[in-house]
Amino acid sequence: MKHVIGIFAALLLFVGITTGAVGPAWSEMGDDGLHKTSWMRDTFKDLSEDLAEATAEGKRLMIIIEQRGCIYCKKMHEEVFPRSEISSFIEENFFVVQINMFGDVEVTDFDGEALPEKEIVKKWGALFTPTLMFFPETVSGDMPANRAAVVQMPGAFGRHTTLNLLNWVMEKGYEGEESFQKYHARKFAAQQQ
Repeated sequence: MKHVIGIFAALLLFVGITTGAVGPAWSEMGDDGLHKTSWMRDTFKDLSEDLAEATAEGKRLMIIIEQRGCIYCKKMHEEVFPRSEISSFIEENFFVVQINMFGDVEVTDFDGEALPEKEIVKKWGALFTPTLMFFPETVSGDMPANRAAVVQMPGAFGRHTTLNLLNWVMEKGYEGEESFQKYHARKFAAQQQ
């Protein structure tokens, strides 16, 4: 019987690894009550500097706004971000800075205004967590982040929507005629075949 249980456990582990599924220990909980991942950057939260560093690395700047106790953030960190195809895509293509919706760490916006996280989030009009904000390679120095962002996506989404959003940003789909909704529908249909 022990052998059967051992084989069954090994089979479950193999299925989990090959399907991109992971256990709950993929991210750690920080002292601020937010999930921390290997692809998040610990910066001084000066967005102009973060953008310059992202561009120098050939990556796109992404801000993720989260809050302690957010069930939707938890869903993203436990069910979506850990999937190997998503985590590796983020790691390879994005420079990610986390903002705490109710935090006190100072953030310097692209327009030069420095405010605590909770005040900068209000300035940007972000009302929901998680919110993902994506930026172009260059931003005018007189523009706040919410106006500079090429894409803002509030909410928790499944793996297909998230992966398609990340690809759409990298392909600069926001500059074209095909909206994200149409892009996602087309890609989702192809993924189901």
